[in-house]
Amino acid sequence: MDKKKINSALLRGRILKGVTYALLGFWALIVLFPFYYMIITSLKSYGEYNGESTPSLVPMHPTVENYISAFRDVPLGTYFVNTLIFTIATTALMLIVSILAAFAFSRLNFKGRDLAFTLFLALMMIPSELVIITNFVTVTNMGMRNTFMGLILPSVASVFYIYLLKENFAAIPDSLYYAAKVDGTSDFKYLLKVMIPISSPTIVTITILKVIECWNSYVWPRLITDDEMKFLVSNGIQALREGGFGRENIPAMMAAVVVVSVPLIVLFLVFRKRIIEGVAKGGTKG
Repeated sequence: MDKKKINSALLRGRILKGVTYALLGFWALIVLFPFYYMIITSLKSYGEYNGESTPSLVPMHPTVENYISAFRDVPLGTYFVNTLIFTIATTALMLIVSILAAFAFSRLNFKGRDLAFTLFLALMMIPSELVIITNFVTVTNMGMRNTFMGLILPSVASVFYIYLLKENFAAIPDSLYYAAKVDGTSDFKYLLKVMIPISSPTIVTITILKVIECWNSYVWPRLITDDEMKFLVSNGIQALREGGFGRENIPAMMAAVVVVSVPLIVLFLVFRKRIIEGVAKGGTKG
């Protein structure tokens, strides 16, 4: 009787696992299908794409001409360089601001600290679209339109990233801090030698997330730049569409999108474990 119950439990477990994997596989197909369609469309010729009455899921005559056109017909290489500069500079400044702010809120004792942090968190409730006009007017009045400084400055502070780091820093035992102070360690040295190494998974995570955020930026760069030589990749692809060939030659536009997406996909695949580890650690205190 016990053996029958064990076999029955094992069978139910296998059925449940099979159903779970089937549902996950089905969901994966739904999520990945747009990427697959994007890639196969980029491999179709202009004539093949426009000659299809019903979109086919396999290109009949694959070609890489669309990828050549994406770099030949527009300065896509310049857009990549602009985006790389913007991403590196913004991420580096964001890390400096976030680490110092999180350290101040988690470790330094000053009057009104908790109230200031509460008000700071309240900023998360304000949609970024509400302040974009104010930022635009400020940057314009400072003469920073069509400059990297105008692109970068409004993005160097993030309430969410500061909060995430603050929670990590606050979870570090106070005994380490007091022991360091007894040894004559300054606050800044304690931050560099103790807090940052301990919180490195979270720092790596917010770095990767910020890189992805910068690479995908569209609204602010589109608003603050009208010089084609200062466009980022997202704006450059839109310029293709507005310029005419993007609307008429969808395969070439898809090829440009594939080229732009590859760095982010590779970045996520390489660091996916660190991202999950950092987010999980950020949500656990104590």
